[in-house]
Amino acid sequence: MAFPRPLPGGYDFSFSGLKTAAARWAERHAGGALPVADGAAALQEAVADTLTRKAVAACAEHGVRTLVVVGGVAANSRVRALAEERCRAAGITLRVPPLRLCTDNGAMIAAAGDLLVRAGAEPAPLDVSVDPSAPLEYAALHPAGRR
Repeated sequence: MAFPRPLPGGYDFSFSGLKTAAARWAERHAGGALPVADGAAALQEAVADTLTRKAVAACAEHGVRTLVVVGGVAANSRVRALAEERCRAAGITLRVPPLRLCTDNGAMIAAAGDLLVRAGAEPAPLDVSVDPSAPLEYAALHPAGRR
């Protein structure tokens, strides 16, 4: 079984079609045994294939000689293996931190928040709106009162 590869061409990522394909796959197994391991493996392969293929293609197109894979996705053994294979074939150096340092971005955001608190930053009001795509550069490490 294989799931579709999202957004062929270009470097944009959207996995909504892949999510829909996985949901339809699960629905086709309604009432019977759901082969979870097969579905998870196929889903992982689609994501790893797309991420590594697009990253290596972008490096090649833009003359980038080193690809750095970080964050929670860098803990995935299939992403690591495909990235290594494809970078080697393309003559691109791959850099991946040790597995113990490949954590979810939530840990990085928490660490940034800790630094802000230690620097005396005022806490955000409780009614602040949430924007998960807000750039971290809007956070500033400076003494309280000096804005």
